Amino acid sequence: MHVLFEEDGAFRAATILADNDSSLQVETASGKRSKIKAASVLLRYDEPAPAVLLEQAEQLLPGIEADFLWECVADSEFHFADFADEYFGHSASAVEAAALLLALHAAPVYFHRKGRGCFRKAPPDILQAALAGLEKKRQQALTIERMVAQLTSLTLPPEFPPLLAQLLYKPDRNRGETKALEAACSETGLSAAHLLHRCGAIRSPYDYHLQRFLLEQFPRGTAFPAVEPPPLPEDLPLAEVQAFSIDDATTTEIDDAFSLQALPGVGWRVGIHIAAPGLGIVPGSPLDGIARARLSTVYMPGSKFTMLPDAVVERYTLASGRALPAISLYLTVTPELEIVGDESRLEIVPVIANLRHHDIEPLFNEQTLAAGLPRFPFRDELLTLWQLANACEGRRGKPSATPDNKDFNFRIEGDLTDAESCRVEISARRRGSPLDKLVAELMIVANSTWGALLASRGVAAIYRVQGGGKVRMSTAPQAHEGLGVKQYAWLSSPLRRYVDLLNQWQLVACLKADTPPFAARSDALFAALRDFELTYAAYAEFQRGMERYWCLRWLRQQGIERIAATIGRENLARLDGLPLVQRVSSAPELKPGQRILLQVEAVDYLTLSLGCRYVETLSPTGSEEAVVDTLPEAVD
Repeated sequence: MHVLFEEDGAFRAATILADNDSSLQVETASGKRSKIKAASVLLRYDEPAPAVLLEQAEQLLPGIEADFLWECVADSEFHFADFADEYFGHSASAVEAAALLLALHAAPVYFHRKGRGCFRKAPPDILQAALAGLEKKRQQALTIERMVAQLTSLTLPPEFPPLLAQLLYKPDRNRGETKALEAACSETGLSAAHLLHRCGAIRSPYDYHLQRFLLEQFPRGTAFPAVEPPPLPEDLPLAEVQAFSIDDATTTEIDDAFSLQALPGVGWRVGIHIAAPGLGIVPGSPLDGIARARLSTVYMPGSKFTMLPDAVVERYTLASGRALPAISLYLTVTPELEIVGDESRLEIVPVIANLRHHDIEPLFNEQTLAAGLPRFPFRDELLTLWQLANACEGRRGKPSATPDNKDFNFRIEGDLTDAESCRVEISARRRGSPLDKLVAELMIVANSTWGALLASRGVAAIYRVQGGGKVRMSTAPQAHEGLGVKQYAWLSSPLRRYVDLLNQWQLVACLKADTPPFAARSDALFAALRDFELTYAAYAEFQRGMERYWCLRWLRQQGIERIAATIGRENLARLDGLPLVQRVSSAPELKPGQRILLQVEAVDYLTLSLGCRYVETLSPTGSEEAVVDTLPEAVD
């Protein structure tokens, strides 16, 4: 005697060795012996042998149609063996009964299981809905198959253009288009971005990176809503100074300016003037909502997205030839460059010049300072302020910049809407130049002085804190060890950073003796701090990514085949003349600071990856200038 039974969701046949009331000992065709429950038995039969029962039953399956079975069976619950007799028109053999069981089991849309061996036909309305669903899935499968074929032949399916952003950056794996893309990537061995790029779906690698960022940070677009710029304050006194700013050529949000006046018998009166949009933008206003949503200006080579609308920036930027609202910090400085007093004022400041780095730095640098400065506008003011900056740096005991580090300027020639046709120029300038130090030290003085003022008055603010090598934002006025100051509040860039604007509101209230808009432990203050940190980090990461893109473009535009680099930690190498750090796994173990020559082997603009191979270690006595070897013709 043999049995057909169900085990672990599968049908099996075996020979009975021992038959008890509640269990059986059986042996399968493979010789495996096991104990099964009597309730698991679906059919007892004499022949054929277990080894061929299911094999012969499957041979009958093609002739059994599920829709015909559904038409034949009654609406009530039934057992497959009973229905087998009715269906075949005679007492069904074990093979026939097993075949019918397999047919019923394989058609769950038509027949619902009601227990071991028992079924019930699906109601007509449910069956029709299920069949419609199956047909829909079949059509979807055919569509996916067609889209896969198109993608693998590097043709973009017509369904893809409206969904490109989703497919590239936030794929929905329930969509057929995503399934087709994944299947095509598997077949071609390409990533989704590379495959779609080859299909012509991505306008350019530049656009690919930009659109990812915009989708994440500006899902509603970068355009500002219509908003009226606030009027300039009219009740402020006019400062009796002639202020000037120092910025690079591309700066439009001019936050800071300086002035210098001689005080006979005392020394100098140094003015640090910070743009005051906080005097016009009201906390909780639509403009505040715009700034709060963006939190910072976004920078990238060749472009930027400002925190505030252009009309608002234009109204408050410290542009030359205008008298503008500002918060001024006046320092009383002795001939020995000691700061012996300070005073803060809300006032209108006349700005008479916007000095630009590219104009002033050739005249005012370490070499010209050592040789004796030539005559040029603001020569004496810059010299005095630079001497004060050196004195401030000495008192802090910390450098304002690491001289070995460099700042890199990117100049993009061409229209960024067609980035692939643009050319890039990258220039380096050593950080900590006299102009850099002048501005940095005076900003440290302003931010630390005003931070101390807010702390002494018990007015809440957001501070930059550094301890144990870690920099963070905090509402507590703690020390910034890296700068060597007791507290440091960001207040010097209110046109570009929301934290500075928020702190400016607090400072204005402090100077006016008004109630500050943010209480010490308000949820709004902590939320602004948290959101700013996250957003500022995301913006900085995007800027680094776009700088890397243009560095890779520069390598190809210049036809660079070999380039020198300086080893850092963990075989990371900084390429000469570029803000580009690259891991060189092929390099031997080298000490930080050693210089090597690299072979540029591959550039991928979509992944921003650079393939480099170690060639040799350069002599430590060699030139520190960039060493490059170019191809005969640039490859772009």
